[in-house]
Amino acid sequence: MNAAPARVPLGRGTTWTSRLAFGAAAIGNLFTATSDEQAAAAIDAAWDHGIRSFDTAPHYGLGLSERRLGAFLAGRPRGAYTVSTKVGRLLEPVPDPTGDDLANGFAVPATHRRAWDFSATGVRRSLEESLTRLALDHVDTVYLHDPDDHADQALTEAYPALEQLRAEGMAKAVGVGMNQPGLPARFVRDTDVDVVLLAGCYTLLERSGLDELLPLAAQRSVSVIAAGVFHSGLLAAPGPGAMYAYRPATPHVLDRALRLQRVCERHGVPLRAAAARFPLSHPAVAAVLIGLRTPDEVTDAVEQYSRPIPHGLWQDLRAEGLLPADVPVPPGPPPAGGPRPTSNR
Repeated sequence: MNAAPARVPLGRGTTWTSRLAFGAAAIGNLFTATSDEQAAAAIDAAWDHGIRSFDTAPHYGLGLSERRLGAFLAGRPRGAYTVSTKVGRLLEPVPDPTGDDLANGFAVPATHRRAWDFSATGVRRSLEESLTRLALDHVDTVYLHDPDDHADQALTEAYPALEQLRAEGMAKAVGVGMNQPGLPARFVRDTDVDVVLLAGCYTLLERSGLDELLPLAAQRSVSVIAAGVFHSGLLAAPGPGAMYAYRPATPHVLDRALRLQRVCERHGVPLRAAAARFPLSHPAVAAVLIGLRTPDEVTDAVEQYSRPIPHGLWQDLRAEGLLPADVPVPPGPPPAGGPRPTSNR
């Protein structure tokens, strides 16, 4: 039995993450249904491969992701893993529910509706309900979830509530999770957040997070978790019909992804391996979060993360104008703290 993977501190050391983290939206039936058995097999495979950090949210399958994750983690040593969830959307029961939730992206019965709520009361209620679904007495990290249209309330009401929850021990770290870098930069600058979950903004295709957020986070010792590194699948398998940011990729974006792929192929490296590793080159980025649904996806993610990538690949991407010269790139082997094949139960 091998030792567990090294832990990477988040923020100022309040909690930690494994370098490759498990995104649990898919086990909340994102786009298509997944059985309880399939979801458990995916999480079990992640555990066996050394992944110890799991991210979920009430939004994911109207609480299904949290319930499934909590059921799997029951009985595991609490100090052996970290869990993050999110606040900002309350789940309100629907009387006499009919239909499904696919309009919101999840193949689950529409038993609840989502209600935006970034008030202090709403934040506390949301986390308490998440803890019930997860069967935990605390989470390691709680994020404000997509407060794009609620910036003022998120800053003046929700964030102070997070500070109080952190002080009470209901969460060890607090942060904000978004698909844009502007408002998170404001949180890093004006509050005492520990971590930012940044989706789709620091990848091989999109580096808007580098303009302000990542340098500011590094300066203030705030960790960044890079999510959406495959952009809805485009950087995993570019081709006709590929999705980019939840929409069909435009011809221009698809062409750029195919150019990235051709450079990777010249070096014998799958594009998804380069996409998984690239964000970790920045000192502010503590982990890459990848959405996973099946054991095969877990195994592939671990293999691609661990694959040696020659420095010449990054040099060629720069030479072909696909990466700016001043963007940091990985120096060699995967960073310490990544998963490894093991059975550590």
